Formats: sequence, C-alpha cells, structure tokens
Amino acid sequence: MDKAVATPARADAPQPDVIRAMALAARQAGRVLARSSTTTRNAALMAAAQALRAAQPELLAANARDLAAFTGASAFRDRLTLNPERVEAMALGLEQVAGLPDPVGHVMAEWDRPNGLRIRRVATPVGVIGMIYESRPNVGADAAALCIKSGNAVILRGGSDSLNSARVIHTAMQAGLKAAGLPVDCVQIPPDADRAHVAAMLGAAGLIDLIIPRGGKSLVERVCAEARVPVLAHAEGLCHTYVHAAADLEMARRIVLNAKLRRPGICGATETLLVDQAIAPRILPGLIEDLATRGCTFRADERARAVVPDLPAATDADFATEWLDAVLSVGVVDGVEDALAHIARYGSAHTEAIVTEDETAATTFLNGTDSAVVMWNASTQFCDGGEFGFGAEIGIATGRFHARGPVGLEQLTTYRYEVIGTGQVRA
Repeated sequence: MDKAVATPARADAPQPDVIRAMALAARQAGRVLARSSTTTRNAALMAAAQALRAAQPELLAANARDLAAFTGASAFRDRLTLNPERVEAMALGLEQVAGLPDPVGHVMAEWDRPNGLRIRRVATPVGVIGMIYESRPNVGADAAALCIKSGNAVILRGGSDSLNSARVIHTAMQAGLKAAGLPVDCVQIPPDADRAHVAAMLGAAGLIDLIIPRGGKSLVERVCAEARVPVLAHAEGLCHTYVHAAADLEMARRIVLNAKLRRPGICGATETLLVDQAIAPRILPGLIEDLATRGCTFRADERARAVVPDLPAATDADFATEWLDAVLSVGVVDGVEDALAHIARYGSAHTEAIVTEDETAATTFLNGTDSAVVMWNASTQFCDGGEFGFGAEIGIATGRFHARGPVGLEQLTTYRYEVIGTGQVRA
C-alpha cells in the first residue's frame, strides 16, 4: 500500500497557500522539535494531557455540536461521540506515550571497518507528517502525541464531522507544546473543513514527507491513488482465522468468538473463518452456534453448508468483503496449504491467525503468509498498537516498505548513518 514518487516536486513548487504555509511552518518547527530533549518532549505531552482535562467541558460542548449536525450511521456516530471517560482516556494516552522509550537518537546498529572508521545507524524523525483521518476525535490526540514524542511535526486533517472537537483538542496540544517551550506549529490543523486541503496535502511533495491516511476504504484508496507524497496505509482489514485439525477445540471457540464479535467494526476483526475439513463436523456447528447466539450472520461455502445445512450460501464476492459488522464468511479447507491459498486469493495482507497445537503446522502458517501480522493461538483483535506495547498507534500499514503492522513511535522514524573517523582519507 506504500506509495512513493521517484521524482518529487521541488519544495519551492507552487502549492495552495494554506497548506504550503502550514507545511513550511511545520518544517521550521520540526527542526526544533527533532533536536529537543526527551525530557522536553515528554513535558509537552504531560502538559497537553492536563490541558485536555481542563478543556473537558469545552470539548464536550464542541462534540455535542458535531453530533447535532451528524447524519451518518450509528456505528460512525459512536466513533464520533466523546464523553468524560473517553476524554480521560485521551489524556491518559498522552501520558502513556510520554512514558515510552524515546526512539530519536537510538543507535540501531554500530560496527567498525578495517580502516578504523566507526559506522553507526541512528534513528531520526521522518520530518513533516500529514495525517488524513475521518471522524474519530481521539485519532488527532493519538497522532499528535506520537509525532511529538518521535520528533515529527504533523498536520492533522480530520473529518468535517468532528471539526469542532478537533479544534479544542488541537488547542490543548498546542498548549502543551507552548508550556514546554516548543513551537506550537509542531501540531497544526487546517482552518476549516474545505476538501481542497486534502488534495493540497496529497500534492505537497517536498513539503510533507509522509502521508498517513486512517479511515474507510474509499478514503485510503483515494490517498494512495492521488498522493505525490509517500503513503503509509492499509485499505482493508480482511482478516482470517484458521482452525487447524490439531486445534484445542475450546480454545478455538473462545478465539473465534472474540476475533469476530469483540468489536466487529475494527480493522483487526476476523472477517473469514476457515475450518480444517478433518475437524469441521466436530467443531463447526458449535462455532456457528456461539456466534449466532450473539447475533452474527453468515455466508458459507458448499463444504461448510454440508456440515451446517441452514447456513446461507456464500458468493465469491463475499469472501472478498470486509464486513465491519456481525457478518462472517465461512469456508472449509484441506490443511494449512489450502488455508494459505485461500488467504492469498482473498486477503488484504492485514492480520491472519491459526489455532493449533501443532508447532510444525503453526510454523508453516506463520512463514507462509505475507500479511503484516500473523498470529498463533490468539485473536486477530490483538492487532493494535496498545496491545503490541507501542502505547498508541497512528495507523496500521500493510505495505512492503518502511513499516508494517501497527505504526507506533519506532515506525515514525527513519535513520541516518554516522561515520566517525580518525583522519582517514580514501585511496
């Protein structure tokens, strides 16, 4: 999904005035941020958390205005909604990021050459991040926190549905930066919800170093298609759970139920269940019953329907669908290789899981998928930055370069080589 341009435009190429001015200010502020101490950046995050708590009444009032104007689906309304608990969770998230190890300046590798030169690879900030996301207010706070800690300036373009909430969150983040003596332009948002700002960010090669989209498939596909800036993204979370012939059956029931229904609308939710033919008659009816009792519906292939005849028939398109709902595609397969072939055909390279007590089968599965995350005896719902120990995540990446899986602090850095000599010259 990553996309880079071989010959980016010069930094002085004409850009829409608003985004160009913001990007230039971000570049200047980012240089100060990148050279600041860990203590200073942590202080900014801690102060921002306190500012967010102090602004809770204002933030909830702003969010109420956003909700009053919202006309979308209930699931998206829930994502937009803030309450005191969610505001506190945002503040705690900032403090948690402050408590994480600082990736900036980390020596990734170091070695000596025969001529006496010492070479080391050192983690450095990417530069200016452009974050384009839909109407989840907390994403702005999480993204800003991760960028501040990793030494990156960020331009946050959230969805128009959450603009009032985003403005209050932005003010709190800038209050934290100011309290720590850092430039407030390290975190910026456009002045309004004009969609032209998105196009301007996508075209800002040489001004913005990396675009991270976070939202629905249509948003991400547009970003990847139009961007003249490198992109770190995933378009779909079409995740699979494969119950192998050597699975612990009770474990399989717990995992499948959680992987599908804990939160069906997140990208790490399992969308397709694959069951080994060798155990399908024993386990599939129970799995279906567990899920159906909790409101799940199904789309099943012929082999699954031979075991549970009243299952609705699946089309080929069903297996290529990210449901984001209490709907599950079900297939029966002949062993690990058949499961891997199904995933290769229909998957989105996000997250896959195998349930088995057979280490050889698990190893074959782990090595046989090219997805960003692969799990053994665990729910796909664990594909989350917090669960990986990253504190928070700015998104999930399924591309092949720079970063894959949950994107946290470490993934928001690149590196430079430092070469230390004692007067060496090259022959």
